[in-house]
Amino acid sequence: MIEFLQYLGKSTRISFTKLGRGTYFLLQAISGISGVLPRPRLLINQMYSVGVLSFLIIVISGLFVGMVLGLQGYYILSDFGAEETLGVMVAASLVRELGPVVSALLFAGRAGSALTAEIGLMKATEQLAGMEMMAVDPIRRVISPRFLAGLLSMPLLAALFSAVGILGGQLVGTGLLGVDEGAYWSQMQAKLDFQDDIVNGIIKSIVFGFVTSWIALFEGYDAMPTSEGVSRATTRTVVNSAFSILGLDFILTALMFGDN
Repeated sequence: MIEFLQYLGKSTRISFTKLGRGTYFLLQAISGISGVLPRPRLLINQMYSVGVLSFLIIVISGLFVGMVLGLQGYYILSDFGAEETLGVMVAASLVRELGPVVSALLFAGRAGSALTAEIGLMKATEQLAGMEMMAVDPIRRVISPRFLAGLLSMPLLAALFSAVGILGGQLVGTGLLGVDEGAYWSQMQAKLDFQDDIVNGIIKSIVFGFVTSWIALFEGYDAMPTSEGVSRATTRTVVNSAFSILGLDFILTALMFGDN
């Protein structure tokens, strides 16, 4: 029993210590954003790295998720004679939940792991220490541009995921299953609310982008400067990001739609 309490206390102390380091790291990264704005090329390069290079997996995944939603939704709605509302079901599912959540998970797996590995290798090869020796702040020069790029790219990728998913649902619903195309789009436009659906989905994607970028960059910056340390940090990024995204999704959904 004493050994268990000692282990629990040690684990708690380590966790809170790491949380404190992560919070201080986040404050430094946010304060360094002011140095990124006069250098737009840094931001553009990083948005290409974390955003544009994630475009393909986001679009393909969104297309197939939308097609599956259209197929499954049609057979469920047909039991109630409500096939014409297929567009509402597909769009609401994507814009409210699947768009932000699935795109954030894909973003964490593709861009988040790449950021952690990149920063971890820069630390392992002493590039960050070399910057400090040359009086260059690695937080402002390396971390802040990547943090801002992840924060801006995530809502755009989520919007693309949802848009392509809605088109995928339309392809299956109207092209394969015979749902009226006019009803598909008109029902969607009539039932979806800009504030409750679209804006809330954007807020979710911004929060997910913020948290995922923070975790990915901090794990790379805090990694042990060895190949094993970098690989473990990359694994932690994907796992912790997934837990954070799913947990925050529940909290945000409860706050946004709890009163509806």
